[in-house]
Order: sequence, then C-alpha cells, then structure tokens
Amino acid sequence: MKTTFVWIAMIVAATEVMAGPKPVQLSLTPDIAVFDRTERINGVSLSIWGENPQTALAVGLVNGSTGQSAGLSIGLLNYAENYKGLQWSFVNYTKGDFVGWQGGPLVGVLLSAVNYTGGSMEGLQLGAVNYAGRLTGLQFGLVNIADSVPGGGQIGLVNVIRENTSWFTGLPNELAPAMVLVNWRF
Repeated sequence: MKTTFVWIAMIVAATEVMAGPKPVQLSLTPDIAVFDRTERINGVSLSIWGENPQTALAVGLVNGSTGQSAGLSIGLLNYAENYKGLQWSFVNYTKGDFVGWQGGPLVGVLLSAVNYTGGSMEGLQLGAVNYAGRLTGLQFGLVNIADSVPGGGQIGLVNVIRENTSWFTGLPNELAPAMVLVNWRF
C-alpha cells in the first residue's frame, strides 16, 4: 500500500512540471482534484466525481467530460459535452454529439437505465430508455426515441421516430412515427 502511494505521488509530481495534457487525474470533486477542471487529461482519470476535457479511461462514480472528449467512461453517471468512445453507466448523458456506444449494467444485462444524446448520435444505444436528437445507428431498449434518423433503426417495446410523418406509406424507407417492436428510417 505504501509503495502504491509513493508511485502515485511520483506520477502526480512529475505531471506537475509537464506542460500540456496530463496523463493522470485524481479527484474527489472537480474542484478538489490534482489538476484544475480545465486541464486536458490524456491517460487515466480516477475519481469520485471528475470533470475534465479528456482522451482517457475515466473510472469513478460520476465522470464528466467537457469539450471534445473521447475514451472509455465507467461509472454510475457519465456526462459529456461531445464524446467519442464508450460510456458505460446506469445513466449516460451527452449534451451535444456522440459517436460510439452508450450502455451499462442493468439487472445482469448489457443495458443502462437511460442514454441521452441531445445532438447527433452515431452508433449504438443499449438502455431501458434511449433518446437521440439525430440517430445514425441502432437503439435497443424498452423505450427508444429519436427526433430525426438519416439512417437507423430501433428495437424495443415503444419506438418513436418523430421525423416519420405517416404510417406505412414510406415503405421500405421508413415505417411509422411510432411502433411496437421495431421502427426505422433510411
């Protein structure tokens, strides 16, 4: 244990003298952290609640990624401005654009409780409730909602694509505004 602490202290000390992105962030909250919340982290972020622009493995209870961030975020809650990679949590929230996979553990399956992407979602959302402003990819869950879909589909109990304006008249390119089991638009 003492050796581990010494190594962490040496890494933190070494990163203090380096300019540019930092390889390691340790934080209790965004304001109680080794580095300021505006510093870019390119490496590993371990936290109770962390928030930085990053290209990193972020592990914590709450992982915040600001600006254009990428990597793998694992926690109870992940939030980001724009993100590329994997968000693995019970709740994944991206204000802007997301590319990759949003999911997480829910009762032993690979689903999160809620996935939200306010902007463009390119990839896969696996959750009880999924929302995308603009979906290019697949939503799989109990409730799936997308405002617009340039190309993609939904599988679940309730599937809503607001851009679909009529029922079955746009086949095969689009199915309906709302459907049970599947819905799509291409």
